Amino acid sequence: MSAIRRRSGGRRDRLEQRAAGPVNPCPPGQTGGQYRPLTDADIAAIYETALRLLADLGMGEVPERLAHDLMAAGATHSDAGRVCFPKALVDDAVASAAKRFVLHGRDEARSIEVGGARVHFGTGGAAVQTLDLDTGRYRPSTLADLHDFTRLQDTLENVSWFTRCCVATDLSDNFELDINTAYALVKNTTKPVATSFTLADYVPPIVEMLDMVAGGTGAFSRRPFLKAHISPVISPMRYGEDAVDVVYACIAHDIPISNITAAQSGATAPATLAGFLAQSLAETLASLVMVHAIRPGHPMVFSNWPLVIDLRTGAFAGGGGEIAVLNAASAQISNWLGLPSGVAASMTDAKAIDAQYGMEKGLTALAAGLAGGNLVYESSGMTASLLGASFEAFVLDNEMHAAIYRAMRGIEVSEDTLGFETIREAVLGEGHFLGHAHTYAAMERDYFYPKLADRDAPMVWAEKGAPDIWMRARETVHAILESHRPDYLTADQDAQIRARFPIRD
Repeated sequence: MSAIRRRSGGRRDRLEQRAAGPVNPCPPGQTGGQYRPLTDADIAAIYETALRLLADLGMGEVPERLAHDLMAAGATHSDAGRVCFPKALVDDAVASAAKRFVLHGRDEARSIEVGGARVHFGTGGAAVQTLDLDTGRYRPSTLADLHDFTRLQDTLENVSWFTRCCVATDLSDNFELDINTAYALVKNTTKPVATSFTLADYVPPIVEMLDMVAGGTGAFSRRPFLKAHISPVISPMRYGEDAVDVVYACIAHDIPISNITAAQSGATAPATLAGFLAQSLAETLASLVMVHAIRPGHPMVFSNWPLVIDLRTGAFAGGGGEIAVLNAASAQISNWLGLPSGVAASMTDAKAIDAQYGMEKGLTALAAGLAGGNLVYESSGMTASLLGASFEAFVLDNEMHAAIYRAMRGIEVSEDTLGFETIREAVLGEGHFLGHAHTYAAMERDYFYPKLADRDAPMVWAEKGAPDIWMRARETVHAILESHRPDYLTADQDAQIRARFPIRD
């Protein structure tokens, strides 16, 4: 009888714990690095080739201001009129780079540290089309979509930061586009956010708006909760003046930056994977040297994004084995250098939420996570080779990330988890493990339980109307958008911003 009472009390405790909600057994920030597509000798050869490219070939189309700063830092001019980086300069830039830094959320509990071996999935992209929730067809993305995407992902715990995922094509003025994009981010989420700036001149007024959100002049720079996505290098091996100007403006306002290299195999970089990695690494190092010449140690995510094209057609290919291994290798190289790494994954070419979608997203995201990419961009919500964004994809990808984090967490081996005594009790007793304390302890500590993936028996599934996962995801999105309507700006902040800037509803 006493044994029965103890079991009953334990059951009450378990029910109470379950009612309170389980602790996530696989939260963001799991440790990567298990997948190593390159040997150390491979990495060394790729790095040496990148150094040779920078020292012997150098960078072209260098803006005058940047050329002056680079020369002061130790760069040289070549006979071809290009700016070359000696190995010593590159070594100094790598040594002086910020190895770890915090991407702040306006809610400090949502901040994340970038660097080391921790992996976080987030967003990126500039989709010009949105997969409509009601019609299931693509249409031009709007500012209303951006607001909806931002508040949807605000509820998704495995999306660690939010970069605007779509472009509001209903805004034709570039400044209005940039200011309204930043406004949508700060209005609808307190996670770390990111955006891009069309021109350097737009940075100061947007920082002025962010100061209003942060509490006064200079408050944003003291704790920046927005980072900039910039592509200052144009492949192959030259700078882009407008983007370089944006880099200067962001550094002047203490904005962390992701300097993104996005070469394409066989088009703007070699078709061989090793040659591609060497050139892409050289170009991303050129971004790092630029930052080093302007302000050594300024927070920069080393965002080396290898992109693949289908050499038969010239079309961008966001899913497949090549892009999976290339981004994994990129993460491995960045981590070998000790730099905060950014790679891209989950950029499916599928247009619908179908088998191709699931295969390509799962393959590329798992490879990037296991390789240890600190920030995995594009990994939530993107479809159609980055031309599209999908509400349903956001909630599905959020669940996929949890499964990947679980795989990354691995297996804990201890006297308790080996379960010798538990096995002995089951074998000599009831002959199964159901209801055993050892099983209950592992149930929520070691297992992730999906909310969208279907695990019903075929008969039960048929009785429910044979729903597919696209349908379940659509219902989930509708429920979230109907119930989650945050406004993280006070009425005074909103009025102040609207009085100063052309905010569109």
